[in-house]
Amino acid sequence: MVALELSHSQTFKNSSYSKLLPFNTKLVMNGLELLNMLQDNSVQVVFFDPQHRGVWDKLKYGNEGERLKGRARMVQMDEGTIALFIQQINRVLEPSQHLFLWIDKFHLCEGVHAWLLNTELKIVDLITWYKQTIGMGFRTRRSSEYLLVLQKQPVRAKGVWKVHNILDVWSEKVLNKKHPHQKPLQLQKTLIEAVSNEGDLIVDPTAGSFSVLEACLLTKRNFLGCDIEKF
Repeated sequence: MVALELSHSQTFKNSSYSKLLPFNTKLVMNGLELLNMLQDNSVQVVFFDPQHRGVWDKLKYGNEGERLKGRARMVQMDEGTIALFIQQINRVLEPSQHLFLWIDKFHLCEGVHAWLLNTELKIVDLITWYKQTIGMGFRTRRSSEYLLVLQKQPVRAKGVWKVHNILDVWSEKVLNKKHPHQKPLQLQKTLIEAVSNEGDLIVDPTAGSFSVLEACLLTKRNFLGCDIEKF
């Protein structure tokens, strides 16, 4: 466990905070509980990968337990729980800072605006992650996931988004996969560098494989995150 000092812009509700939730380690706890412990406007970046069943429930594949045992056993979030997470993320993010929100094909088509009600978060971009693998599908086989880029108001790019050569279709294969929802390390690393500075606080309340932690260590950011399950 490594507890690092925070930058001057990051203050918390009590002085023992870093002892309760050490930075740069893999915490096993409920993500909403973690977010509730953070002070308003104290975080620079949040990654959120909600464990929802949008595609599976709508398309009713029916064989998930046989083909995808790891994903099938994971605790799933309903729409209301996802909205609660996003409300708390909105509260803890500093103004003009970013939420990177992973969504599936169903929510890409139907929209996620219900999740954003009563928040200051605005959708500002979308990145398609081409995984270089072929997944399930009845009509077309899935080979991509989607990352919504949201910014807390006031929305602005100058002085906030510092890297301008990121493609909106990102090709990266996950190697040594440890988690059913494992995400691309290099994409997350690049996005962290684009919107934050060394020493900033990056939060992931549903960390899964903790690839965001790895990206933070590579970029000298402080990580705070957890998952409800230990893989």
